[in-house]
Order: sequence, then C-alpha cells, then structure tokens
Amino acid sequence: MEIEELGFTTIGNIYSEEEINQIIDVINDVDTSNDTFRKSSDLFAIRQFLKEVPETKNLIFNEKLRQVIKELFGENYFVIKSIYFDKPETSNWYVSYHQDLTISVDKKVELENFSFWTTKQNQFAVQPPTDILENIYTIRIHLDDTDENNGALKVIDKSHSKKIYRPETIDWTTEKETICKVKQGEVMIMKPLLLHSSSRTTNNKKRRVIHIEFSDINLPNELNWSERLEYI
Repeated sequence: MEIEELGFTTIGNIYSEEEINQIIDVINDVDTSNDTFRKSSDLFAIRQFLKEVPETKNLIFNEKLRQVIKELFGENYFVIKSIYFDKPETSNWYVSYHQDLTISVDKKVELENFSFWTTKQNQFAVQPPTDILENIYTIRIHLDDTDENNGALKVIDKSHSKKIYRPETIDWTTEKETICKVKQGEVMIMKPLLLHSSSRTTNNKKRRVIHIEFSDINLPNELNWSERLEYI
C-alpha cells in the first residue's frame, strides 16, 4: 500500500461540497471562549476538536471515511487526537520539517521510555516508545483546496521508515520532497513519523483542515489516551 511504502496517500471524493459546507457551518457556530481554542491573526485552532464540537462527528465519519479506515487500518482503531486548523488567508505562519513525536494523554506517569513531558492548557503530551508512534495513522480532512500557495504539506517520501529522523540530518541529495496538493473534500492520510512541513500562505486563500489521529494500542499501566473516542 502507498501509505505503508511512502508514508502518505491522498484519497478523493470522501465528502461532497454539501457535506463540507455542513461541517464548516457547525464550526462557525461554535463558542470559541474555551481553553482548547487558540485564535490569532495567523491561526485559529480547536484542540480536542471532536469533544469540543461533537455535532461534527456524524458528518465527519460518513460511510466513505469509515470504509477507508476499515480497509487501511483495520477493525480495532479508535480516535486518539483531533485538532481543527484554520490557516487564514493572510497567514505568515509556517512550520519547518518535523515528525509528530508526541501523543496526548490524561496524566503524567513515570514510565520507562516515555520522555519529554509537556503540559499545554491542562493537556499532557509525551514522546512514547517508537513502536507506539509507528502504529498511529493520521487523517487530514481538507475543507479547502490546498496547494503550495496556501500551506499544503511538504513531505519527505519514505522518511517514516527511518524511525526518529532529525530534520537537520536530511540529506537533500538523496531524499525526495513531495508537495501534497489536496482538493476540498479529499483526505490525506499519513504516518506521524513522516517528515513534513508547511509554508506560508501567498495566494490569499484559506486552508482549513481537520486532523484526526488513530491507534489500536492501549497504553501501559494507568496511562490513558486523553481523547480516546470510538468513531462508529
């Protein structure tokens, strides 16, 4: 499968224009005063998105997306993290190459090979053992057409297979960079260990994305995923 070989894939025609507009309408009606909302001139984000905006759950997990999850991930995967990103039309926000190395959990527990603990807005994050990261899939649902001019992800093909891969060690003479152009209503699926980056917006167009991570692993001891959610 492309997702296993390259670390990413794009799948079209998951949502109709009407379905996308329904999701956007629900988001636009949300009270943004909670701590899990972040708003600035460069970014509007909702952390724990499916908890904060539960009205979107049935719209997001339509029959087409559930079928994709079943075919690519298997029967036992569940949601472990969800974020909504709105990169405004005039955004100068960019993200340099990185891997997604942390998971969101419900508490801080001293465990072997769990390191680099952080806390943001009463949410705990930690870098777990690599096998947990390798098990995760991320789905990025695109609410707008996205290309290199409004923050499309750039990725290093197959970099997910190199475990922890520091951006400063990228050998540009051998690595292949791909710009992931994704149309409205399509989804991009990627592995968290895939090196990825995002450029500034230059075409005065929005880039709204719903980012959802999935796993089928139960964490050790009394540690739990902070956002565990069954999507069916």
